[in-house]
Amino acid sequence: MSKGSAAKDFEAINQFGEPVRLFDLLDAGPVVLFFFPKALTPG
Repeated sequence: MSKGSAAKDFEAINQFGEPVRLFDLLDAGPVVLFFFPKALTPG
């Protein structure tokens, strides 16, 4: 994935333990996704 490319729909767990889908968030407006490497790993 590169800057500006479209992300496929996915589901993740939010801070309250509830499932959230990307496309549901997009219904409310723009979304910024930020990915970072797991702690103490190269990358």
